[in-house]
Amino acid sequence: MPTTERTVPAVWRIAPPLVAALAATLVSRFVPLPGPLLLALIVGAVVANTAWSRSAVLDGHASVTRLLLRIGVVMIGLRLPIGDIAAIGLRGVAVVVLTVCATFVGTRLVGRRLRLDEGFVTVLATGFSICGAAAIAAVSDTVRVRQRDVALAVAMVTLFGSGMIIALPWLAHALGLTVEQSAIWAGASIHEVAQVVAAASIVGTGAVAIATTVKLGRVALLAPTYGFVAKGSQAAGRSVPLVPWFLAGFLVAVVLRSTGIVPAGALAVADVVTNVLLAAGMFGLGLGFRLADLWPVPRRALALAIASTVIAAGVSLSLVVALY
Repeated sequence: MPTTERTVPAVWRIAPPLVAALAATLVSRFVPLPGPLLLALIVGAVVANTAWSRSAVLDGHASVTRLLLRIGVVMIGLRLPIGDIAAIGLRGVAVVVLTVCATFVGTRLVGRRLRLDEGFVTVLATGFSICGAAAIAAVSDTVRVRQRDVALAVAMVTLFGSGMIIALPWLAHALGLTVEQSAIWAGASIHEVAQVVAAASIVGTGAVAIATTVKLGRVALLAPTYGFVAKGSQAAGRSVPLVPWFLAGFLVAVVLRSTGIVPAGALAVADVVTNVLLAAGMFGLGLGFRLADLWPVPRRALALAIASTVIAAGVSLSLVVALY
């Protein structure tokens, strides 16, 4: 007897996450603070804990989610002109590289001390040090990690990054940082690109461009970070490609954007498509969010998220003060 999944056309299975993503994107225009990714994740979590989760159209959602997130990662490359990243100079590069390395390594060390699952620790460390949900999506298949742990990592990186939108500008003002220092600190420490833009807009005029450029420098480190994680998985006996198709696509997109041949209108459309794809993927991750398994939020996971945020913010602030 054929399974339910086989009787549902693939195009139907991709419809729910896309509809949820479009709805989340629309709502985020009126309620901007959570952002479309978190809103889509919440919608997925709500569906997962209702009778709707047994709908035939949601069968096979894990493979659909992976595909959407991977295409989203490829599209992110179109946001990374190498010339703009180089404009932050050697001091900016130092802040970015040292902060990413310290956050990634420090989070993994703390996670091991807390005796958390290695896969969960790795995806959370990648998300907090690089670019949030997109980075988590890129490495989630490289390590042994349950889908519900991936959803938990996404929730943590989104919630803590959203909190920093308010906290960082206030702290920057209290510490007497200049607009440039505050912008660099925001770009080097806050998790998602959209969150960086939101925080920088509070800092002051001219901060958004600086903060976004620094943040894109962190996003550019996605490829080497993935390679490091993949190599570790290979050493542990897992068959993991060092350069999967979506990471190769990401690098090609970076090169394409850097040539300047892509029209501004096309880039604007690509930016919207990227957000929708990532939000659709977040909806799929939310479907793995079973309240019985994840609520209350595990204390050790919460402690790790706090520690990772403190490391990212503390290291980057120290470097900004020392170098600028």
